[in-house]
Amino acid sequence: MFSGIVEEAATVAAVVREGGNLHLTLRCSFTDELKIDQSVAHNGVCLTVVAINGDGTYTVTAIEETLRRSNLGDLRTGDLVNVERCMVMNGRLDGHIVQGHVDCTAVCTYVEQLDGSSYFRFEYEVSPEMARQGYVTVEKGSVTVNGVSLTVCDSAPSSFRVAIIPYTMEHTNFCRIAKGTRVNLEFDIIGKYIARISSL
Repeated sequence: MFSGIVEEAATVAAVVREGGNLHLTLRCSFTDELKIDQSVAHNGVCLTVVAINGDGTYTVTAIEETLRRSNLGDLRTGDLVNVERCMVMNGRLDGHIVQGHVDCTAVCTYVEQLDGSSYFRFEYEVSPEMARQGYVTVEKGSVTVNGVSLTVCDSAPSSFRVAIIPYTMEHTNFCRIAKGTRVNLEFDIIGKYIARISSL
């Protein structure tokens, strides 16, 4: 489980495809603190550390199902990836409950600078069945974009807007998101459960 409070933007050091799998090697400041089999969220996708390399990098593997639902297959060497280690159970939940199970991708349709913050609009495809299962946003609710816990504004049936403060811009890969960029979305798990129960 995660909180959506990104620790830093790691740099992709290598990308290797092997059959339907994608091996990502990343460099970040806490590599030496990681252990094999540890869960780390990458752009909101929970992946298992499979190797700690001797050069300050570590490796994770994404399977075909993960690549189909996320933007991890778009990554190239030098890209930035938002990373967060799993929550400590006696810690504060500063964001919201994030599973690290990306639901779908969305596309950034515009970026606007306003009063010191940056506003991003994202659009995504959602079927009526998905909407009934809670794959939607609500005004002032929570959504995870590339692993970042954010508050929704201007919620619409297949789009929403978020405001990004300068600190988040500097410490996540939002600094590289522009019109046309594909991002990962995870909708609020509480909303999904409520939608499921309501449909019974």
